[in-house]
Amino acid sequence: MMQILVTGGLGFIGSHTVVELQAKGFEVVVIDDCSNADEKVLDGIEKISGKKPIFEKLDLKDRGKVEDFFHRYPDVEGVIHFAASKAVGESVEKPLLYYENNIGTLVYILKELSKKNKASFIFSSSCTVYGQADKMPITEDAPVKEAESPYGNTKQIGEEIISDTCKVTPNLNAIALRYFNPMGAHPSAEIGELPIGVPQNLVPFITRTGVGLRKELSVFGDDYPTEDGTCIRDYIYVVDLAKAHVVALERLLASKNPKNYEVFNVGTGKGSSVLEVIGSFEKVYGKKLNYRIVGRRQGDITTAYADTTKANNELGWKSIYSLDDAMESAWKWEQKIRN
Repeated sequence: MMQILVTGGLGFIGSHTVVELQAKGFEVVVIDDCSNADEKVLDGIEKISGKKPIFEKLDLKDRGKVEDFFHRYPDVEGVIHFAASKAVGESVEKPLLYYENNIGTLVYILKELSKKNKASFIFSSSCTVYGQADKMPITEDAPVKEAESPYGNTKQIGEEIISDTCKVTPNLNAIALRYFNPMGAHPSAEIGELPIGVPQNLVPFITRTGVGLRKELSVFGDDYPTEDGTCIRDYIYVVDLAKAHVVALERLLASKNPKNYEVFNVGTGKGSSVLEVIGSFEKVYGKKLNYRIVGRRQGDITTAYADTTKANNELGWKSIYSLDDAMESAWKWEQKIRN
């Protein structure tokens, strides 16, 4: 079995990707410092796939521990790198924490991979690199705009570091996946989105309001130049997204990549407004959600949804599940964790 390292593998997207990797027969090693995840996620992974991945609890900011890990695991052939801080608001308040955690750790991992005869690297990037794109849908050729936050800037800088490293390291093959708005949970409801503290994404706010943990949902602005006045995003089911990581990794391992650094958008190709997402939840929920329109939130862009043609044609990957499918899984997960 080929050994693959998943950093941040107990997190929302990471844990779903571990499940998909194990389903394909890979031996998975997870690194997580559990700063925004729970070790109990390992039990959920095992219940789904019948196998618990190897787990190493360590802080990737410690360069010595990163070096020691690769010394102890010389057979790692690929890395999927999720581990990063990801709260936009917090990044504005604590920029140095974000640069240390998101950039320093990336450099340490790339240094170790550069020593190997061949290594494959998948980077968890984001559509935030596009800012408010000039036209929709957004293709990979759309210009990278000045970042709206230190978090967004770490994704831009991260891509540049990988690109620069690949130019002088022919034995390193890398793909950056720029994904849009992940949501939902595994259909088994054994793993899902479990943010520690205040959620950063819309859907957990919706489901927590539905289950009664929050009195009401705040919708930030209804005066945007969209059909219903609310912001539009591309919401992708987390299982579809996890499978995209596996497909991208397999492309590199099979040497099907024409260049040793590539970028792909990962989304559904369809935009949904905040009110449409609420409407989807109300269909699943069976009654109205308590929400209130408030003022715009600083830094929110109006519209962002992907052109997925490149991923569809070159990776052979396409999202399968609908917004309602993903919402149903999110609600099932919320009810389970509250019970």
